[in-house]
Amino acid sequence: MKKWLLLTFALVMAVSLLAGCGARSEQSNSSSTSSGETEKGQNTENKQTASDDKIIIKFSHVVAESTPKGQAALMFKEKAEQYTNGRVEVQVFPNSQLYNDDDVLLALQQNNVQMAAPATSKVSKLFPQWTIFDFPFAFPDVESVQKAMESEEIGGKLFSMLKEQKLLGLAMWDNGFKQMTLKDKPLLMPEDFKGKKFRVMSSKVLEAQFKAVGANPTPMPFSEVYSALEQGVIDGQENTLSNIYSQKYQEVQKHMTLSNHGYLGYAVITNAQFWEGLPADVREQVKKALDETTQWVRENGEKINSENLEKIKAEGTMEIHELTPEQKKAWMEAMDVVYDEFKDQVGEDLINAIKALRK
Repeated sequence: MKKWLLLTFALVMAVSLLAGCGARSEQSNSSSTSSGETEKGQNTENKQTASDDKIIIKFSHVVAESTPKGQAALMFKEKAEQYTNGRVEVQVFPNSQLYNDDDVLLALQQNNVQMAAPATSKVSKLFPQWTIFDFPFAFPDVESVQKAMESEEIGGKLFSMLKEQKLLGLAMWDNGFKQMTLKDKPLLMPEDFKGKKFRVMSSKVLEAQFKAVGANPTPMPFSEVYSALEQGVIDGQENTLSNIYSQKYQEVQKHMTLSNHGYLGYAVITNAQFWEGLPADVREQVKKALDETTQWVRENGEKINSENLEKIKAEGTMEIHELTPEQKKAWMEAMDVVYDEFKDQVGEDLINAIKALRK
């Protein structure tokens, strides 16, 4: 009996010891797993921290990547990321993927995007003085535009206004001069515009320009123009050669007049608080990237437009017309009423500064 009790006791003790070892082993494994999870969590946190250190610049614009502005945005991205050794990541959103030009300024003010390059006409929604770039035949060439933007009387005054709306002007990118297209006949004399519906950007000056020659201006976002032309909602439009070709307007328009009647440029704008909050060394390198890109645009914008003109000619779907000196003079005389009409809104000082460049 005693032997049986001793045997039973020994068996119980052995089972208890085994159970204890299993528990310790499980506890050890659990501890090891927990330690591993903690380490993994720390690694994830470190990666997140490293990711948080990267500065994201969302750059929104409305045109194709093959245009001067589209190529410039990609060049700026490459240079900014290179010069900051990857501390900055520029995310470019072309073709109105995020915002059209009518909405992007508000998005900038709210820091939903950090950079944009809206047409100067769009900036006039905040400041009527910016419509100075929309005046017909205001600039004889791109060099005169650049001279205007570098002057305190024009460029300095216009860029300083942006600070009132939490914005900061960084540069001006050229796209060149606009040409006229129409679906059914050439535009050679002012009377050829009569009764035709033309798409315009949201600019009162551009509306007045078309009204001066008897046309009906229709404000419309850039992204909707092709379908409006195709469906006959509008009869014609004005734009640069790079935009005309990249948007394939030659498929839905039969005539183009090389008029160079108006300039189309883009103000490169950022959120002021975002820009001022950048580390000084980062801001310096991003500015360097932007300055080099701006110089490239100045040197190549006209070349890109000329190349696109040759491509349009090669397709052979659009008749191209050039104004004679007499026809150009007739356009200028018909559209000159716009200057007096907006003298009070834009300011006589800016009007006079533009007229001086025009001479």
